[in-house]
Amino acid sequence: MKAQPAWRTTPILLALAVLLLVAGALGGAWWGRQRGAGTPLAAAAPAAAERRVLYWYDPMKPTQHFDQPGKSPFMDMALLPRYADETAQAASQGDRLVIAPREQQALGMRLAKVERTRLPATVEAAGTLQFSERDVSIVQARTAGFVERVYPHAPGDVVAAGSPLVDVMNPDWAGAQQEFLAVRAMNDAALAQAARTRLSLLGMPSALIEQVETLGRPVPISTIRAPTAGVIVELAVRQGMALSPGMTLARINGLATIWLELAVPQAQAGALAAGQPVRAQFAALPGAVLRGTIATILPEANVGSATLRVRVELANPGQRLRAGMIAQASLLTDPREVLAVPSDAVIRTGTRALVYLADGAGGFHPVVVEPGVERDGRIEIRSGLLAGQSVVASGQFLVDSEASLRGLRLPDAGDVPLTAGVQP
Repeated sequence: MKAQPAWRTTPILLALAVLLLVAGALGGAWWGRQRGAGTPLAAAAPAAAERRVLYWYDPMKPTQHFDQPGKSPFMDMALLPRYADETAQAASQGDRLVIAPREQQALGMRLAKVERTRLPATVEAAGTLQFSERDVSIVQARTAGFVERVYPHAPGDVVAAGSPLVDVMNPDWAGAQQEFLAVRAMNDAALAQAARTRLSLLGMPSALIEQVETLGRPVPISTIRAPTAGVIVELAVRQGMALSPGMTLARINGLATIWLELAVPQAQAGALAAGQPVRAQFAALPGAVLRGTIATILPEANVGSATLRVRVELANPGQRLRAGMIAQASLLTDPREVLAVPSDAVIRTGTRALVYLADGAGGFHPVVVEPGVERDGRIEIRSGLLAGQSVVASGQFLVDSEASLRGLRLPDAGDVPLTAGVQP
């Protein structure tokens, strides 16, 4: 038999291949319909595996809902999905919040143990030196008069006790001195003593009275001297001025002691008390360590820096300490063993302090605690927790927002359960 040319057999083979493919597709479709009628769950399985999303939300603003995923308009973070089964689960837990592991990871949650620890025995703080307001002398005019001479002093000068400040001519004193000398010349001791007492009542210093007795003549010009040693803070007198009784001429601040005012964070000030020892170092006095005591903790806090003002009294021998010098101080306290958690774990609402306690079964519930002293990133817990329990230390504000969103019952400020959660 004669063989067919290749150009005639190729179309026949192609046609047969197409017919076989069509027949296979039709047979598969028929077989699928037959199998589908008996196994409906096979087709429904992928759909059932997909969780239904109710909405997307920003954990920082959980009350704002979005229909589509994407970036939050409030924070630079992706929106999180809220699934229908999560809402049903949370609603059935009462005061317990259940967060799936995947969502915990999305919230950046981290747990920390409640541990017993010893708080550091020192509180470090910085401060500046100031003049002691307890060592102040006010120089005033005791009678009317005129300034005859002002000695060469200026504010900021350090003067010794008894240093002359100003010469004053006192007409009233001159007349009283003349009367005293006249009575004294009468050799009547009682009258002379009465006249001398009158000079003292006029405000005349005893040194000036003795000078009048010695000279036997009036001394109309008297010298006003510094009553104590110290620095002249104010000098309000000039030559030729007319003085009236009670007019302030100068203000002198003593330098025997000086105040160191420290700014102590409020969270660390709870362990401080008056009388506790203090060590201070100054950049202007390298190597020198000065010791003092806490004089008082001032009743007014600095709102801007959230610090309390602690006043320390330091002795100032040799007047090495100057107002305005900067110091670094160590306030010594008694070390204590306390329960502590990371400072970030505590949520302060203004009326109470909360932590979110992990119950070991994927659930969390809020617990009111009584915080104490805070140091080195850890805060003392006086009541509300037990050693060995676990609390949310990172992402706790997002957990708190989640709890508010789900309507979780929060404890009142008076609820401080001492044995809440998992026992150690």
